[in-house]
Amino acid sequence: MDHRFDVKNRFADGAQYIAGASRPGTSGNQHSVVDPATGDAVYTYELAGAADVDAAVAAAKAALPGWSGATPGERSTAMHRFSEVLAEQADDLAFVESLQCGKPLRLSAGFDVPGTVDNTAFFAGAARHLEGKAAGEYSADHTSYVRREPVGVVGSIAPWNYPLQMAAWKVLPAIAAGNTIVLKPAELTPLTSLMFARAATEAGIPDGVVNIVSGAGKEAGEHLVGHPDVAMTSFTGSTGVGKRVAEIAIRTVKRLHLELGGKAPFVVFDDADLEAAVHGAVAGSLINTGQDCTAATRAYVQRPLYDAFVAGVADLFAGIRLGDPFDPSTDLGPLISHLQRDRVAAIVDRSRAYATVVTGGEAPGDKLAAGAFYRPTLITGAAQDSEIVQSEIFGPVLVVLPFDSDDEGLALANDTPYGLAASAWTRDVFRASRATREMKAGCVWINDHIPILSEMPHGGYKASGFGKDMSAYSFEEYTQVKHVMYDNTAIVRKDWHRTIFGDR
Repeated sequence: MDHRFDVKNRFADGAQYIAGASRPGTSGNQHSVVDPATGDAVYTYELAGAADVDAAVAAAKAALPGWSGATPGERSTAMHRFSEVLAEQADDLAFVESLQCGKPLRLSAGFDVPGTVDNTAFFAGAARHLEGKAAGEYSADHTSYVRREPVGVVGSIAPWNYPLQMAAWKVLPAIAAGNTIVLKPAELTPLTSLMFARAATEAGIPDGVVNIVSGAGKEAGEHLVGHPDVAMTSFTGSTGVGKRVAEIAIRTVKRLHLELGGKAPFVVFDDADLEAAVHGAVAGSLINTGQDCTAATRAYVQRPLYDAFVAGVADLFAGIRLGDPFDPSTDLGPLISHLQRDRVAAIVDRSRAYATVVTGGEAPGDKLAAGAFYRPTLITGAAQDSEIVQSEIFGPVLVVLPFDSDDEGLALANDTPYGLAASAWTRDVFRASRATREMKAGCVWINDHIPILSEMPHGGYKASGFGKDMSAYSFEEYTQVKHVMYDNTAIVRKDWHRTIFGDR
């Protein structure tokens, strides 16, 4: 399998990037990046320890005055160049992303990398539009205005499912707003985050503005979140780990942004375009091998369309081609690891006691046996309160349930702890409008599922977290709002001073 360049040599200096330079970790613990399609280790490195986190935070703290003091135009210019460097390196980024994640090159090259380049270009422009409220006399004797200022050093933790895009989502709004950042990528997939940080340096972004510590959650991640010089933490990952992050962050009263798990409903009303809904469900549930917090995982289909929908999805699932991520004909790659594959398989196997596995439900053999592959799996007959319906699986598994009334369909859609994304499928504008009002999710699609845009916010309701990635709304997370007030009267004794001096 040709991966175009030698990963071991490319990252020979180590998997930490601090103050504009690569270096090895100091934890004493080795970790391997494994190609999940083959099970082969492609790169082994020393994990970050507490000392590496301290060094990265110190570098970010040292870089903060200069970067936060730069004009919006100066930051914007550097970030525009950043997007150009990323575009120049697009092929390498795509290959490395597919190598460490197992995702088809078609996905990395057509979605992950272009999305990251576009996101960088967006925030390069947005850096010049950090607006507060205009000056005004809200009090007769004063002029007020609102400043937006950087929060400070940001300590962020990103997941393994979209390493490059998640690095971008964490880094870009932070630095566009004038902050500096230390990012901890998942230890399984640090390589494109390192490439992203190197590209920032090549683009002229000062050393220390973007730092990477590649380490384990317990040692590096928790130390980063709890570090006294870190003013804010942004975390994307499971709800369970998010709760732990919140516990640590609150000890130093950090600002906190959480993008957590999801269990997205896919509601098909009886007037929907059946073919469009079937294709949307297959694409929406299988993207990135189902390892997507917004993936369609629960399809609720109004009873007149239910049987035809199940048959249509089963037919398309059966034709999905699993294989080498670097083969252009591959539709679906492996899961991130054998551990994750076995976790998904265990949930599906437990569901056989109370539901029907219509298709899939197994790992392929033969030439794919060495990888972490799992066949697209369709399940019916499950109860609403069952594990397969309520728990985030993070694999290529879709469960389909019927409903009768519109009231029932929307109620079932909202009946999980999560609220990250949802979709509704209908030709009726009134049904569509009702769905957008009543679905408790941070993003609701109508007659589509998955597309995201740099200009639009991404974030959840309920146990899916709070705060927004992407869009200008993300600046709410990464800026402090300061009220400045000027006296306009030059009067020594203000009227309100009577509360102290009385009639004196």
